[in-house]
Amino acid sequence: QVQLVESGGGLVQAGGSLRLSCVVSGSARSINAMGWYRQAPGKQRELVARITSGGTTNYPDSVKDRFTISRDNAKGTVYLQMNSLKPEDTAVYYCNADGITIASGIRYLEVWGQGTLVTVSS
Repeated sequence: QVQLVESGGGLVQAGGSLRLSCVVSGSARSINAMGWYRQAPGKQRELVARITSGGTTNYPDSVKDRFTISRDNAKGTVYLQMNSLKPEDTAVYYCNADGITIASGIRYLEVWGQGTLVTVSS
């Protein structure tokens, strides 16, 4: 009944920018927190950015001051603006949402998108 659809990944040169989008489709009525994670080969999935329903954000030091997460509750969409990209940012980026309540009252604790590949060339 709910699905996260991501877009915006691609190939970009170091120093460039990309904007990722994630739309929560289905019959979602409310969403608690949303975030972006990434996973590179041989590494565990790591948090990139997170935003609560109240707008509080957090970022790891590796992306702080370069990435910005935002959300549009009316559109059920979360964004990740990535600036000053570095080769080490190369990874599959996944959208995440928790506390999704759908029209029937069912609450999903955690939902993941399919992932979108970001490749940063030197």
